Amino acid sequence: MKLNSHESLERLIDLYSGDVYKIAYCYMKDWQLAEDVSQEVFYKAMKNYANFNHRSSEKTWLIRITINTCKDLLKNGWLKRVQTSVVDDGLMGQVEPPFDIIRWERDCAIDDCLQKLSDHDREVILLFYYDELTYEEISAVLGIPMGTVRSRLSRARLKLKKILNEEDEGIFISSAIK
Repeated sequence: MKLNSHESLERLIDLYSGDVYKIAYCYMKDWQLAEDVSQEVFYKAMKNYANFNHRSSEKTWLIRITINTCKDLLKNGWLKRVQTSVVDDGLMGQVEPPFDIIRWERDCAIDDCLQKLSDHDREVILLFYYDELTYEEISAVLGIPMGTVRSRLSRARLKLKKILNEEDEGIFISSAIK
């Protein structure tokens, strides 16, 4: 099956753009870069869909493309030399006080702590909790055995709890990491 029709690409975007964007943002930590990555991912999917062998779901395939695209961009020397300084007023416009501000601050604290994890640990946490993938799907996305996924996730949870407690954010957050 080729992904050359507008409807096919639109279907992929409708189904998976939120997942792709979340993963891209978690890696890039910048809204605009995450948008750029998302566009690049769907361009690559459209271009390479004929090579997709359906051994995994479209979602896991797109997440793998997203992770690889983010890693490639983060390795790029240009990104290290350019500092983005865009303030996202749109995000705060979507927050309704007081509950959502508290949640937003908690989410920012978790994001900061996630950035302190190694790439391997952060990947499994993001895929399991943010993208809600199963162990089998994470195994397919990362190309590692399911037992490795389980052990990485277990270790990553412990490390994240420790970081959260050290940051004194763990009072209201670490209980959510089971």
